[in-house]
Amino acid sequence: MLIYLLVSLLLAVLPLVLRSERASNIVSALFVVAQAASIALVFVLNKVDCVMLSVFRADTMAILFHILMTAVLGFTLLHSASYLKAENVTTRSYKVYYTLLMLLAVAITCVYYSDNVAMTWVFLEATTICSAGLIYHREWEQSLEATWKYIFVCSTGIAMAYLGILLLSTVAEHGSLDYASLKEVIANGNPLYLKVAFLLIVVGYSCKMEIFPLYTVGVDANYAAPAPASAYISTALVNAGFVSIMRIYTLYASAGEVFAWARHVLILIGILSLAVGAMFLRRTNNYKRFMSYSTVENMGIVAIGMGIGGVALWAAVFHVVCHTLIKSSMFYQIGIMRHIYDSYSINRIGNYLSINKVGAIGFIVGTLVLLAFPPSPFFVSEIMIFSEIVSVGSWWLLVAMLILMCVVIYNIWSRSLRLSYHSNQDTLHLSEVNRRLSYSAAVLLIVAIIIGLWQPEVLKNAIDTIVNLG
Repeated sequence: MLIYLLVSLLLAVLPLVLRSERASNIVSALFVVAQAASIALVFVLNKVDCVMLSVFRADTMAILFHILMTAVLGFTLLHSASYLKAENVTTRSYKVYYTLLMLLAVAITCVYYSDNVAMTWVFLEATTICSAGLIYHREWEQSLEATWKYIFVCSTGIAMAYLGILLLSTVAEHGSLDYASLKEVIANGNPLYLKVAFLLIVVGYSCKMEIFPLYTVGVDANYAAPAPASAYISTALVNAGFVSIMRIYTLYASAGEVFAWARHVLILIGILSLAVGAMFLRRTNNYKRFMSYSTVENMGIVAIGMGIGGVALWAAVFHVVCHTLIKSSMFYQIGIMRHIYDSYSINRIGNYLSINKVGAIGFIVGTLVLLAFPPSPFFVSEIMIFSEIVSVGSWWLLVAMLILMCVVIYNIWSRSLRLSYHSNQDTLHLSEVNRRLSYSAAVLLIVAIIIGLWQPEVLKNAIDTIVNLG
């Protein structure tokens, strides 16, 4: 792990001392290769589930999400090169962007592999610093506002999580805050302290997972950042928030009656997130904000699955995996769209099917997959969650979810059709149509559809291991 950190950090800062944009592209490609090589070495050296440097553990959840992050990172860097070129940014800005993106990748990877409650908190705070630089990349007034808001709210959330960790540490023996040690003694903790700790940690980390109540910073961040960076923030960074909360969830599975209370908290947060997503999907007039509220809605479904437990917990993890592929593909398509039009305005842009047929078809198909129409993998995960809700008799939750999801389907589908068929009122730049990038963005979507039709045995076994709360 030490070698991985040294190599990754060296490659991340290297663009700052290079002179050309081409050199930065080469370094970023090497960075992706380094990520893939590090994953391969975990298996070659038989380091699966081994503790490294006392604070990292290469367990199944860390490896799975590192693989997903590496895949998304490769496509993000590919689309970033085209996006930044179209934006005519300076060479200095180009290099800083790549450095921040790679540093964010390192911080996120550390969150995935962290085996210590306190160190998870530290690495999540590091993601705030790196993300802030990407959000401010355009250096305009709205991005400055979004950056300060992101720093302030995330720091507040992380501070709340810190208070929760302090309360959780009251059960620790000999000051050990690794998850395995805490799991052995958490049942002996004060129930009140444990409940308050769980609430503070989940609310604090909600700014990263983009769920209620601190979801707003994620929406603003995705709006202000360049579209490829938004794809990365809305998937890899959201996954970091999910992994952090999932580790606390797994820890609390040994906490007896407190665990039942914690699951009810997740259900409440999930249904509120779903309600927020449904409401603001209708009100927003910007396609990037639109996709961001879709993330809030989907992470709300994940939180509900975690709260219900059983088969729904398996479905929640599967939902996050597939969301990574689908949402990143949609953000890439939006980034391509931005250079054809002058804005992301839902009310102004249209006639996309005639302008960029490949991109429009990719966006329409992506919308259908996002809305869980078969063969979407979301159809599989949501049916599993619904079946578990029925089996536990939570009819009120089922009815509430169905109503809210109908609102979501109407809002997303109507906006997708508007983009493709509505008359365009915005300025066009037809020379910027890049069908090759549209095809590349569709690759991740195709992979998601394949997973919806056929779940590989290795993926099913990985998720089985992750949701094993024993």
